[in-house]
Formats: sequence, structure tokens, C-alpha cells
Amino acid sequence: MRNPTAAGAVSELAELVLPWLPPPDLAAAASASHAMRAAASAVTAARAADSARGLEAFPAPFVNPIDSQPYSYFIYTPFSLIPSAASFDAQPWGCAWSRTLGPTWPRPDLGLPLAGCSCARGECGGAGCACADAEAEAADASGAGMASLSECGDGCACGPSCENRRTQRGVTVRLRVVRQLKKGWALHAAEAIHRGQFVCEYAGEFLTTEEARRRHRLYDELASVGKLSPALLVIREHLPSGRVCMRVNIDATKVANVARFINHSCDGGNLRPILVRSSGSLLPRLCLFAARDIVDGEELAFSYGDAKPNPKGLPCFCESSCCPGVLPAEET
Repeated sequence: MRNPTAAGAVSELAELVLPWLPPPDLAAAASASHAMRAAASAVTAARAADSARGLEAFPAPFVNPIDSQPYSYFIYTPFSLIPSAASFDAQPWGCAWSRTLGPTWPRPDLGLPLAGCSCARGECGGAGCACADAEAEAADASGAGMASLSECGDGCACGPSCENRRTQRGVTVRLRVVRQLKKGWALHAAEAIHRGQFVCEYAGEFLTTEEARRRHRLYDELASVGKLSPALLVIREHLPSGRVCMRVNIDATKVANVARFINHSCDGGNLRPILVRSSGSLLPRLCLFAARDIVDGEELAFSYGDAKPNPKGLPCFCESSCCPGVLPAEET
């Protein structure tokens, strides 16, 4: 005869433990009993229903019409982070837990100095604002290099509702992650997105150049045998002097937000990457804006860079007229 007390204890234990497990361990736990199998199935369904784990304004579900893989496993962060020895080993996913939504950037755990403006309400970002960057705006207009944008930061007197913090509220458009036959997972719009609208940050781990080079070599080896789909971007920011170039490495392979599923397009795609610097922060963030009007259901894409394609590199399936057939590879 079934013991309801024991079944309740198993259910309670499963609710606490199973959301912490990666897929192989979750599958092993599911084989223990009927109760554990049911609990594991509930976790899997919850994971497939929201890749963002309730950390964004809207869920971003996985949709797979190709095979039986319900979701792609990774650690979610709404904003880029500096790795530490104690970070990113596990994260609960597939339960009812969620955080209260709030601004996603800047974060004081980056250890950066705080500085900012003290503008009157509604005047942030204007000509008299200390956070405005006239040189960046001039560079944008000339088309020299990647566009840049300045926003208010943690040291500013304004709050999260400030209009000069448009990229700091996380993902505020509806998105879905769709499985494709050749590309694997891809990010699609789940609503119409207007030209110039902020879509998402390319969030991941900020790496030193030494660590980026180490991971790049490892990822190349794993990708060559089909064991990994790397998402390590290298960005070079040309500073106003024109003589100095700062390299920023963002790895979204294991720790990331939904932007890790955005594929490359050799023709530039429908997203425009812009470097966003918040007042008082040292590191810029890579934010993606709609380069044109995007329709509901359209795949999102941007150019990973114009580095010379490696003949031995990973294949590119963007199918644009200028595609050389391989993805651009950054020389580390």
C-alpha cells in the first residue's frame, strides 16, 4: 500500500534537490522511482518553458520541432560578470523560485569606482549631463568603428526608471529559443520589434586575455569533435585618442543570458551591436539593438566580427549571399 507520508517526503526532497542537477544527474535521479520520475519530468518541463529562469520580464521558452532535446543547459546571468573561484558551479532551474526584477547593471560586485551625474529629474543624458559622451556620439555619426553609448550608473543620483538606463532593465521583449536542423538552437523574436529598440545584452563572463586564449584553444578542440558550441566573443574598443585599443573578452559558453543563442550572419543580420558604458564603470557591455523592424517569429542574428575566416573553422549556415561558408575566427 502506498505511504502518502513517504511520497510527500520524496516530493518535497525532489523539489529542493532536482532543480540543482544538470541533465545527466537529473536523468539518473529520475530512474530511482516513479515519484522521482514525475518530479524530474516537472523540472524538465519548467526548464523548457523558460530559458531565463524567471530572471527576465518575460519567459523565453525552448521550442524544438527537430529532435527530442527539451532544452540547452547553461548557467543564467542577466548581466556580464567577472568569474571568481566560488561562482557558476550550479544554479537552481526548474522550480518556482525567482528574484524580484530590478536593474541589471552596473553591479557593485565588479569592484569598480562609483561616479556619476546629479541631474534634475528627466535631464539625464542631455548636453549638461556628466554621463553624456559627445565623443562617442560623434564616432557613431561618422560610422568609425563599433557604435557606442553612454548611460547613467550606480554612482548617479537618478534611479532605475531613468530614461538614460535603457539597457539596464534586462530583456523586455518577448523571445523564444528555437531548434534548427543545421544551426542548432537559435533565438527568435516572439513579438514585433521596432528599429532601434533594445533587444538584449550579450551577457557572459568577462575574461582576461590570457584566460580567453586558454579557453579559445580548449573550445576549438571540443568544437572540432562536436562536443561544444562555443560562444566566446572578442571585442576591440578603439578609445577616443585613436592610439589605444582595449580588448574585451565575453564568454557566453557556460554562463550567459539568452543572447548566447543568437547566431552569426555574414551580412550583419538584423541586430546592431553597440558598446554601452555606464558611468563609473571600467568595462563596456555589448548590447544588441534592432537594426531594422523585425517581425514576430524572425530569427535574430548579428555579425560576430570581420576577422578573416579560418578555412578549418566551424561551418557557417547563415546562407547570406556574402557567406564564405565558415564562421569568422578571432586570432587570439
